Amino acid sequence: MELPLYTKEIRGTAVTQTLDYELTQDDETEDLFALLSEVKQNHPDVGAVSVGAIFSSYQGNRVQHVCDRLGLKMLAYLWHRDQAELLQEMVANGVDAVLIKVAAMGLGREDLGKTLKEMQPKLLSLHSKFGIHPCGEGGEFESFTLDCPLFKKRIVVDDSAVVTHVDDTVAPVLYLSIKQVHLEPK
Repeated sequence: MELPLYTKEIRGTAVTQTLDYELTQDDETEDLFALLSEVKQNHPDVGAVSVGAIFSSYQGNRVQHVCDRLGLKMLAYLWHRDQAELLQEMVANGVDAVLIKVAAMGLGREDLGKTLKEMQPKLLSLHSKFGIHPCGEGGEFESFTLDCPLFKKRIVVDDSAVVTHVDDTVAPVLYLSIKQVHLEPK
């Protein structure tokens, strides 16, 4: 997209786990505030933040709280979209995203690094069987976009490692720690 990339390691944790959020020291939300503060300082013309929240009021409330404090507008174009339909649209429109975290019954180590296109049948099956959210909105999985129509270059993962966060036989929590990437022309 030829836009500057800002990153920040999340040092906080989910200290405040209620639906509503108030400024809380050492909460992960404050890491987002610090990151967006840096963006706003370096690019004072930035006026909005686009989020991928679909149904998570927990997530939406936290981003809205940060935006309000920084005078930014929160854009949530996916809010309350049908997730099975949205997953199909993402796959059909060339969003190449891979699973980088799994945390639900039926998902495991073998699913990390697979694309949404590869996972679509399994995700829809798990939705029918267990009610998981097909887009991972309930925390069942997280994804990382490698390529999409908006990108000028494709992201290629060069090095990654699987990390076990919770070793549970029914619903393990595993994530793919991405160590190194590079950009490739399309």
